[in-house]
Formats: sequence, structure tokens, C-alpha cells
Amino acid sequence: MSAGARLLLIARVMPAGNGPSFSKWMDLNMLVMAGGRERTEAEYRSLYAQASFELTRVIPTASDMCLVEGRPISDAG
Repeated sequence: MSAGARLLLIARVMPAGNGPSFSKWMDLNMLVMAGGRERTEAEYRSLYAQASFELTRVIPTASDMCLVEGRPISDAG
């Protein structure tokens, strides 16, 4: 990818804290039904970093899904 490219992931982003959230219900559902899980912004940030991307922002949408935006980390700087 070029330095100006962006990676967009459409996903639920679990909010931090113990407050109620549909994403937390889906996290439990994914764990029980598929062995998966929803992730927090910090967990997406870590995943992006492991793939040599920087998470630049999480963009809420009108649904329960978000756009998780990242950019490639440059080797030059």
C-alpha cells in the first residue's frame, strides 16, 4: 500500500467500562456460538500495530457498526 492509503474495517467496537452495550451482548454471543469475540479500540489498535498499521480513528455510523481506520506505518520515519 502507498503511504497515503487507508485501511477501513467495518466492525463493532466494544466500549470500555462496565456500562451496558449491544456490542457486549454480541461479544457473549460470538464467544458461545463461534468461539470469537468483539474487540475494544485498544485491542484493534494492537492488532493494527501487529500488521504494521497505525489505527488513526474509529468512526461511528448510524448502526451499531463502526469504521476502524488505519494507515500503513512507514519504515522511513
